[in-house]
This record gives sequence, C-alpha cells and structure tokens, in this order.
Amino acid sequence: MTDAIDQGCRFEAQFTQMAVANQLAATAKAQASNTNSSAECAECGKEIPEKRRENVPGCKYCTRCQQLAEEGKL
Repeated sequence: MTDAIDQGCRFEAQFTQMAVANQLAATAKAQASNTNSSAECAECGKEIPEKRRENVPGCKYCTRCQQLAEEGKL
C-alpha cells in the first residue's frame, strides 16, 4: 500500500513530465514560426534585429514601426 508521500512524488513526476513536454512543444513551435520573421521591416525597410526576430516570431516590422502601427499612425 502506498502512502501520501509516494502518491505526491508520483504526481510531481507526472506534472514535471507534462510541463517539460509542453515547454518542448512551445519551443519547437516558436522555432518553426521564427522562419517567417522578416529580416527587413515591411514599412521602413530597416533591418529587424535578430534578437527581436527570435523574441517575436513572425514579426514584420521593426519596433518603431510596430509601435506606430499599434497606435494607428501607419
């Protein structure tokens, strides 16, 4: 017969496995969509920094133009 600590350990192991699997799936999805990021801003034509392309998968605008688009000024 298992006690509460054994059951807790089993639940923790299951939870950890699910959390790792979810994180791996999210990372794979982000990396796959990262290929859709533009190297140059669709509005001003300036280069979009690699760090932004990594952090914002699928981005089409530089930060300045993105801000202007969100404010409705483009």
